[in-house]
Amino acid sequence: MAVSLGDDDADELPSMLWGLDPVFSSYCRLYITDILLMKESRQVPGIYFYKTHPIFQVDVLGIVVYKREREDFYCYGVDDSTGVINCLCWKDEKWRDQGGSTTCGDASGFPRSFNIEDELKGLKEAELKSTVLEIGDLLRVRGTVKTSRDNREIKATSFYKVHDPAMAVQISRMLELPQLYRKCYDQPFKMPSDDLGCTEAGGSSHPQYLLSRAVLTLKEFLLEKEVTRFRPYDVEFLLHPLIQRSSAEQEADQPGTSFATQVGKLLKETLSFLQDEGQIFRKKRTQDEVYNVTEQDKDLHIAIKDVLREDTKREKYAEKGCHVLHILSSVRQRYSQNLSREVLEVALTFLESNSDIISTTEAHYIVL
Repeated sequence: MAVSLGDDDADELPSMLWGLDPVFSSYCRLYITDILLMKESRQVPGIYFYKTHPIFQVDVLGIVVYKREREDFYCYGVDDSTGVINCLCWKDEKWRDQGGSTTCGDASGFPRSFNIEDELKGLKEAELKSTVLEIGDLLRVRGTVKTSRDNREIKATSFYKVHDPAMAVQISRMLELPQLYRKCYDQPFKMPSDDLGCTEAGGSSHPQYLLSRAVLTLKEFLLEKEVTRFRPYDVEFLLHPLIQRSSAEQEADQPGTSFATQVGKLLKETLSFLQDEGQIFRKKRTQDEVYNVTEQDKDLHIAIKDVLREDTKREKYAEKGCHVLHILSSVRQRYSQNLSREVLEVALTFLESNSDIISTTEAHYIVL
């Protein structure tokens, strides 16, 4: 399914507003032909546009049609029947350092009934098998899009061989992609011109513009500082520069609106926006307003992995893994009743990108 990008798509949104497009922060499940045809941003190298959506991360599934091995990485050619793209998949350093050699038994040479080194070796060998593929294998790759020597390729952040003898995964993907295109990727992401902060008067003080700046500012701070939890007054100072630039205009338009009132209103809107995205959440509804950062909440990650580890031992979940709604219900019981599906999906995506869990279908997960 090739989609040409016409002249209507040439105009880019200001990069400051890209974070408002949910497509920007996700691994986009695009057809390979569309990844090859995407145009690179004029504002920021390494960012590409599918129609009006800024994209730099993709998720592809296809058959390996060629393989090249180097000392540090594999190059796999992946074909999803719409096109072929080169995927750069780095080898795990532990395999290069260890050289694949371990010894059985303890240091004295006597065999033992249980040897943790042997068990770890078995687990690592199973992991290795899932990342070494041959021509004809089915490969799933998540990574960033890049252009090298005028050729579009994917630099993998995670990749693994998919065992799909009945083609269930491939069929599920074929059914899902047209819906994603129709409901999301082909839908234009547009904002009214005055929301872009480009109007002659008061552009930088427009509420939507300020909200987009505040959201990006807070996201960058939480990521850079690796914040696990915070209270509103801990981050309020980050919004002061945004308000100070426009306070005179705001005061002229809205007499009696104090600086503190403007900051408080913008902070409330920003936190609400991040909650709706699933980036932050409140574990307990108390007067002490504490927000947890989803990607930094280790206790939440442990709870999710414990649910998967325990429940996938049951016959019902052994093959496909646990459905996202089952995980949500279980994690709510053992961790927080206030957990939303958006928060869970952000956490699942984070854990999968770190190779702690694997999605066996688009809604089922198992733990590694």
